[in-house]
Amino acid sequence: MITPTQLVRVGEAVLLDGRAAALRQRFPELHFTECSEDDVSPRYRPAFSIEGYDLFYISGATGHCLELTNTAELATGILIAAKVDDE
Repeated sequence: MITPTQLVRVGEAVLLDGRAAALRQRFPELHFTECSEDDVSPRYRPAFSIEGYDLFYISGATGHCLELTNTAELATGILIAAKVDDE
């Protein structure tokens, strides 16, 4: 489970350095991965949005592959999706 406080702290850290590697060092208890927002299925909604990024919950509950989830209680990590500039 990812708490609202954890999510806000991760969001603040993303503004400083949005790379998954940097976030893994700051939050070793969480999984992180990164992609572009246009790689995320529209059936998932961001858990948190900040300037330049949408954060999505990911779950590793199956023990095999990470998967997106809309449920904080199932989340074990965060996908950092860089927003695409439409210009």
